Amino acid sequence: TGTMCLTEPQCGTDLGQVKTKAEPNADGSYRITGTKIFISAGDHDLAENIIHIVLARLPDAPAGTRGISLFIVPKFKALADGTIGAFNNVNCGSIEHKMGIRASATCVINFDEAEGYLIAEPNKGLEAMFTFMNTARIGTAIQGVCHAELAYQGALAYAKERRSMRSVSGKKEPEKVADALIYHGDVRRMLLTQKAIAEGGRAMVYFAGQYADHMTNAVIEEDEKKYHHWDDKLGFLTPILKGFLTELGLEAANLGMQVFGGHGYIKEHGMEQIVRDARISTLYEGTTGIQALDLLGRKTLIMTRGKAVRDFTGIILSFCKDHALNSKMRPFVWQLSKLAAQWNMLTVRTMLTARKDREIVAAAAYDFMMYSGYATMAYFWAVQAAVAFEKLEKGGAETPEFYTAKIQTAEFYFDRLLPRAKGHVAGIVASPKSLMQMSNDDFAMM
Repeated sequence: TGTMCLTEPQCGTDLGQVKTKAEPNADGSYRITGTKIFISAGDHDLAENIIHIVLARLPDAPAGTRGISLFIVPKFKALADGTIGAFNNVNCGSIEHKMGIRASATCVINFDEAEGYLIAEPNKGLEAMFTFMNTARIGTAIQGVCHAELAYQGALAYAKERRSMRSVSGKKEPEKVADALIYHGDVRRMLLTQKAIAEGGRAMVYFAGQYADHMTNAVIEEDEKKYHHWDDKLGFLTPILKGFLTELGLEAANLGMQVFGGHGYIKEHGMEQIVRDARISTLYEGTTGIQALDLLGRKTLIMTRGKAVRDFTGIILSFCKDHALNSKMRPFVWQLSKLAAQWNMLTVRTMLTARKDREIVAAAAYDFMMYSGYATMAYFWAVQAAVAFEKLEKGGAETPEFYTAKIQTAEFYFDRLLPRAKGHVAGIVASPKSLMQMSNDDFAMM
């Protein structure tokens, strides 16, 4: 198995502070010395060997992120014939006691002059590491979708069997002592929110998977230009997927627990475990705040000067044009077209404002990412609605209820979840003054 060893006791997000050393050996290998923390599956008995991918500094490396190199460090040295050799001085110092994901052995790993092998060029380690990191971030986005789906399935089953009070519109099951929870409006709000998040998020991830497939095909075809084209497109979506879908996955997990009421707080039902397990998703592989800065600061403003947003909104507007004459799709298309135009406007506005005040980037980043997430999910719900309408119109579908539910969930998303984007618009355009004016000491004034 393999690990990514980035974080150290003194630094997580700010990898420019990495202190792990890599000293060259005569045979071209390196002696790796240092401590890494929060290493998922850092040590276990499930495989013959564990390959650690480690960030470390060469003796003459420049300071900061420009002086970080990347190394392969196995737990056991590999012999020429591929068999396992001697222990490589890679030790598990301790195992973290965590809120959730307890099945994963999260370790402190100590490297004591362990033999390592340089990957890529010296001092280019962070760039190489992001090949792994971006894949891990998409994987974490999938976790967010899975948390939403798992919590939804549990909550839905419970809402159908648990009985409490009567529906406000009258008895739904008069022969029973009370109506099932699923008849109550607020419970339906929670269930539909979970359903919209899980199924909308799944569509977003599948779309990103298509970009990844294009990249794989480009590698097979040895077409570097095509590879970078699709890599850039996937790179723009990655922080949206990771940041937005993990935040909403955690929301859906909490809603699942809420549907259960007090029973959701009890371990035997398993809902509280989903909440505990989901909590890490907004933290590891880059926190939500880091995803937001990556999206707005790096992917949108610095690298593409807004082109990434224009390209993606171009896909949305093309879809709107194709369905503009469809009366059933008109409510979706109307909102989507306005959303795409607003997304571009907000991008340009932030770009211009940032020329005068750089704090606007950090101040607006979270709201920009969440807005981007709601807009992206709106597009994919509209796409699903269009397919569902088409299937129902053709007739002969084996499960027309499936397509009807898709349309109804899309309507719920546009009516009740997409309006959240308006609140994020306010956060994007607000001055950073109220955020930054308080002195550090005044935070303690209570």
